[in-house]
Amino acid sequence: MRWWWREVIGLVLPGACEGCGRGGTPSLCEVCVRALCGHGGRRVRPVPEPAGLPVVCAAAPYADAVRAVLLGHKERGALGLARPLGVALAGAVRASVAASGGSGGRPLLLVPVPSARRVVRARGHDATRRVALAAAAELRRTGKAARVLPLLRQHRAVADQAGLGARERLANLAGALEVMPGGGRRAAAGRPVLVDDLMTTGASLVEAARALRASFEPPFGACVRVSAAVVAAPPLSFEINRN
Repeated sequence: MRWWWREVIGLVLPGACEGCGRGGTPSLCEVCVRALCGHGGRRVRPVPEPAGLPVVCAAAPYADAVRAVLLGHKERGALGLARPLGVALAGAVRASVAASGGSGGRPLLLVPVPSARRVVRARGHDATRRVALAAAAELRRTGKAARVLPLLRQHRAVADQAGLGARERLANLAGALEVMPGGGRRAAAGRPVLVDDLMTTGASLVEAARALRASFEPPFGACVRVSAAVVAAPPLSFEINRN
């Protein structure tokens, strides 16, 4: 409810694009929609690439309009951006599943990487889960069985990641996540894909993948593939894949 006034104002006043700031446009202009969603999904690898990172695909480089759109949704409460962000994430999910062996006809289960509770309270909404729900809806619209499974939770406090290097982030998050009781069985019933809005060093995805894999029960857990999809990643994460 914190951001209701933005939705009301958007109905009665001409707006500006959340990506480029151009006035007299919808919340996202066509140029910025193409920047966000026009590439499908591509394999990304952070530099350096941490051990334990699953296959990760991203929809767009984290720069310019894409950066503004993500921040607008997450930090400024522009909730109408969840749908285009979800379309972008859906493209990354498709690419991630294809790059890691396919789904085998099983439903796609989008598992959001959780934010700290204090962060969600401060923002007034769970940005990652909101975009995951929009991505699942887009996948279903295009004929793919998909739903969101919020199975992961933090079970110990972690420090603010801002200002930490790659190794420090890995150490900060190591062992911080767990799967809710029974979550491993639920995830193993489909094709789990970890989802987040942004990958920087990959530390959050490494820890999320570790927690999810640890929850699978033998002997079926050994057969479950885990991959990941994000809306955006640093430009260098794309560039290394072209070399």
